[in-house]
Amino acid sequence: MRKYELMMIHRHDIDEPEVRTLVSGVETQIGVSGTVASSDFWGKRRFAYQIDHMNEGYYSVVEFQSEPELVDELDRVLSLTDEVVRHKILRRADKES
Repeated sequence: MRKYELMMIHRHDIDEPEVRTLVSGVETQIGVSGTVASSDFWGKRRFAYQIDHMNEGYYSVVEFQSEPELVDELDRVLSLTDEVVRHKILRRADKES
């Protein structure tokens, strides 16, 4: 299994509890075939520039381990989710001692 980091930006016009529920749903989807290492909810932040006529959104970061197939599925699902403005999945480098 490989280590990944997922950053999501959710729409600003939905309530914070609903955003937390959406993030929890993503964590559940990851948990089916991978493991969630950590989850960090940053809250509502201002954008450096407008995205789809919006100036702010809710940021969250999820670190997880999974096989590459799960990453492809997550990317597809998040691209189709209306509540997610942007998302980015990065493969983390394994640091060996």
